[in-house]
Amino acid sequence: MKKRTDKTRPRRSFLLSLTTTTVLTLGVANSIPGPSYADETGVSFWLPGLFGSLAAVPQQPGWSLTVINYYDSVGASGAVAAEREIAIGKFSAAVNVNLSVSESSKVDLGLINPNYTFATPVFGGQLQVGLMAIVGTNNTSLDGTLTLSGPGGGAIMRQGSISQTTTGFGDLYPDVMIRWNSGVNNWMVYATGDIPVGDYSSTNLANLGIGHGAVDAGGGYTYFNPLTGHEISAVTGFTYNFVNPSTSYQSGVDWHLDWGASQFLSKQIFVGAVGYFYEQVSPDNGCVPQLCPFESGVIGIGPQLGFIIPVGSVQTYINLKGYYECAAHDRPSGWNAWLTLSFSPSPATNPKSAMVTK
Repeated sequence: MKKRTDKTRPRRSFLLSLTTTTVLTLGVANSIPGPSYADETGVSFWLPGLFGSLAAVPQQPGWSLTVINYYDSVGASGAVAAEREIAIGKFSAAVNVNLSVSESSKVDLGLINPNYTFATPVFGGQLQVGLMAIVGTNNTSLDGTLTLSGPGGGAIMRQGSISQTTTGFGDLYPDVMIRWNSGVNNWMVYATGDIPVGDYSSTNLANLGIGHGAVDAGGGYTYFNPLTGHEISAVTGFTYNFVNPSTSYQSGVDWHLDWGASQFLSKQIFVGAVGYFYEQVSPDNGCVPQLCPFESGVIGIGPQLGFIIPVGSVQTYINLKGYYECAAHDRPSGWNAWLTLSFSPSPATNPKSAMVTK
């Protein structure tokens, strides 16, 4: 029998346990406390960019561990910053709001996501369950003047700078996924949620939790052709937010779409692009009438670079990607960077097949 020595095709077996940031970093957004993402005080449960390339590709059965360093730098002004200052200052509703406030935040998080992939099919697909925990630092500041005037002519003014740094733990995010494969086509569905146990206070400027529960569910598709090395993925879903018991505030329903596209240069290296769309599809309830309703949105896009390193019984996956945000409204925006390190069981190899690398 003739040996196969395809010098241009990445080995599919090397990819079976990868999901390029598919590791549900759920809600990390929330840990991105104050500044980063939509809804109440500009923070959403869902972290845009959570999913990426190879999102629906099947995994190797067994335990795996993904660790992500996430860095986010964003800013906002006007109503988005004012709503946060009003919230922490517990101002009463006013007739007129004069805005000259800016907000900035830098978040550095460590995301730890152990998960288990079952070998026995479920609904004809591959079941994976996991739980993500977060530890990190959030530094947020407000600067400027906020004046609220009532019908009687009285005014409340806050002027100057306010800043806070919080270091601690975020909420917990359980997740479940099922993936299916048929040749170059891969599909997946997922469900996740927020268990609000992280560091949070309604009077804090910087939090590591969102202070309320949430559920999120959706599905995705990956096209991956090992013969050409072409890959493209997209995952979309919706978030339902429960009422924050500390503030009686309920964020609206959020829609999100994450995508990734890549080209394998060899069996171990790929390059490509990533992006996301995020949009609220229903308004919030409970915010200051003069500033609401908030229905936030943002678009992000950037490059990515990935490495697959099979060594013995453990396969290591490294991914570096970054996003620049644009077209943002009713939420802070800026840029964010991800460094992902994932460990999973190495796929079985066929000793009769040639293992050629560039």
